[in-house]
Amino acid sequence: MTRVVLVAGASGVVGQAAIAAFAAAGDQVLALSRRVPALATDGPERQSAVVHLPVDLRDPASVQAQAGALARVTHLVYAALYEQPGLIEGWVDPEQMAINDQMFATLTAVLCAQPSSLEQICLMQGTKAYGAHLHAIDVPAREDSPRDAHDNFYWLQEDRLRQLCAARDGLAYTIVRPQIVFGDALGSAMNLMPVIGCYGALRKVAGEPLHYPGGPFGAGQDTLFEATDALLLGRMLHWATRAPEARNRIFNVTNGEPFTFSSLWPDIAVALGMVPGEHRPLTLAPWLAEQADRYGQIQERLDLVRHPLLSMLGESHHYADALFAPQRKSPAPPALVSTVALRQAGFGECCDTRQMFTAALARLQAARVLPPVSWDGQL
Repeated sequence: MTRVVLVAGASGVVGQAAIAAFAAAGDQVLALSRRVPALATDGPERQSAVVHLPVDLRDPASVQAQAGALARVTHLVYAALYEQPGLIEGWVDPEQMAINDQMFATLTAVLCAQPSSLEQICLMQGTKAYGAHLHAIDVPAREDSPRDAHDNFYWLQEDRLRQLCAARDGLAYTIVRPQIVFGDALGSAMNLMPVIGCYGALRKVAGEPLHYPGGPFGAGQDTLFEATDALLLGRMLHWATRAPEARNRIFNVTNGEPFTFSSLWPDIAVALGMVPGEHRPLTLAPWLAEQADRYGQIQERLDLVRHPLLSMLGESHHYADALFAPQRKSPAPPALVSTVALRQAGFGECCDTRQMFTAALARLQAARVLPPVSWDGQL
C-alpha cells in the first residue's frame, strides 16, 4: 500500500525537513500549512510527490474542507505550532497552550472521524518537556523520567494522543524531542540560521567583522548547547514511521555532540565570508527590526529574493535573544539530553554541528536569501 504522509506545520523548519525526507524516500506527502512550503514546489521531481493543503488549523472549517484528502493518510507528522508575537512570554501562557491543544484536537478529530488507514502519529515536543525553559534540569535528561510538573501544551497534546491510540486498534504514536533545531526554513518561530545570516550581512555592510552578540563567551565561559540538524531530524522521522521499535516510544534527538558558540563562531564567520570579531552583547530583536530597510537595500543591490526582513525571521530573532542571552553574566545551566534510547532502538545517525551550520548557511546563500560569501559588503 502506498504510504501517504501528512506533515502538519509544513512550512516550518521541522516540517520542511520532514517533507524532504519523506518525498526523497518515495512517499506521497500532503503538506498542510497556511503558507506554501518552499520544498513543496522545489523541482519537478518533488511536485508529483508533494501536495500542499492550504489549511489553518485554528479554523475547524478549513480542516474539515480537506476531509477527503485526509482520509488517505497513513502517517501524521505533527509539527504545527502556534506562537504569540514576541515568543518567550507565550511559553507559559494558558491561552497559547489551549490554542495548540485545540489545533491538534481539530486535525486528529477529522483524521479519526472516518474509516481510514491511519497507522501512526509522530508528535513533536522538545526540551521544554523537561522544564528547560523554567529551571535547571537533570543532565542528561531522559525520556523515562517522571513528567516535569509544569503547565505545557505538550502534556495536553500527549494525553490526547495516548487516548486516541488506546481507543483505535492499530494506531501507534512516536513522540520526538529534538534539541535546538537548525535548518534553512524562513518565517519560522525558532530557527537561528536566518537570524545569524542576516545579522552577519548587516555587520558586513557596516564594514565590521562578525561580532558575537550573546552573553558569556570564550573557552570555559559560555553556555553548553546541543543542536539537531533539521535534515537529520527529517530522516529520523522517516525511520520512526518504518521501525517497529519506534512505535509507542518517546525519543530525544540530537546531532550527537555538545557545542559552544565560541567554539563555532570562527566557522560561522568563514561561512559568511567574514572574520570573527569581538564579544559585543546585543539584544537582536529590536536591533534587527531597526535594520529592516538596510537589509532591503542589501537585497536590492545583490538581487536577492525580496523577503521583508521580519517576515524572513518570523519570531526567531526573539529566540536568538533567549539562546544568546546577551544580558547574562555567567553561563546558563546546561540542558543536555540522553539519546541512548534512540540509538538502542536502531537510529544511529549523527551530524557534525560545524558542518550543519556551514551547510545550512550555504543553502540559504544558494537560494539567494543571504548574500554570497564573495560579497565585499559594498552597496
